[in-house]
Amino acid sequence: MWAYIGITDFDWFSYLAAIQGLDEVNFWQPSASSHFKALQPGEPFLFKLHSPRNYIVGGGFFAYNTISPVSLAWEAFGVKNGAYTLKEMRERIEKYRKSTPSHTEDYEIGCILLEQPFFFRKDEWIPAPANWSPNIVRGKGYDTTTGEGKRVWDAVLLRLRAMSVPMIEEQIRRYGSPVLVTPRLGQGSFRIMVTDAYSRRCAVTNERTLPALDAVHIKPYVENGPHDVSNGILFRSDIHKLFDNGYVTVTDTYQFEVSRRIKEEFENGRDYYALHGKALSVPPDKILSPDSSFLRWHNEMIYRG
Repeated sequence: MWAYIGITDFDWFSYLAAIQGLDEVNFWQPSASSHFKALQPGEPFLFKLHSPRNYIVGGGFFAYNTISPVSLAWEAFGVKNGAYTLKEMRERIEKYRKSTPSHTEDYEIGCILLEQPFFFRKDEWIPAPANWSPNIVRGKGYDTTTGEGKRVWDAVLLRLRAMSVPMIEEQIRRYGSPVLVTPRLGQGSFRIMVTDAYSRRCAVTNERTLPALDAVHIKPYVENGPHDVSNGILFRSDIHKLFDNGYVTVTDTYQFEVSRRIKEEFENGRDYYALHGKALSVPPDKILSPDSSFLRWHNEMIYRG
């Protein structure tokens, strides 16, 4: 298994470490020049502070990487970006950018989505690898089974055992060391991953105006619906509201259906009825497409018919 040690600033770390019960964080990168490809989902991403604080101070488990407008990153993660406000987040990002954007520019940033983050107390900080070069700008990957990578990961495991981190607690108990598992997504990661899976287009109208698009749970989270891409569809916000209230649904063959109740209750709905029977545009990867069991649940429990 590999681990990646990424460099971050003390303010970002300190802000997030003070928040109890975080289930996810966005480890943003100020530029959108390249995608992060160093890890597979479930592998650990560790936080190392900028020099002269050459210590590993926490981490999380890699879920997904994307390039996103800063507004979408803030909408999806809010304070889990490591800032109190969008204005403060932009100020931190722009400190590291080579050019200064206008205050209205919705520029893109790199987003490394990490689940089940953990943060160490100062007396638990782990010295950076002995072979860490001062010329490293973003970070470096390590094999956790040998050399400095093993030393660091063993030290991380020792602390995680004491902290009982949910994602790996069972694996540590059963196998003595963690096995690679798919990380449980938080709400922000769900929002970003569904948006990307549908190529940032509404699945039924093809609307591309990003602020008007919502990542919709087919089976709501409050009904034990998971934050999983297969339990999500990207809809225009008005379609979202109709879906949640049972005025529209999607069959398990991905056909969009509109309830007669719209006309009965509101004496309107012409634009929506024009969409009745339309085939949804779903992700080509079946793993990312809506799960039929969630669609059937919506048809049986929510749809007004």
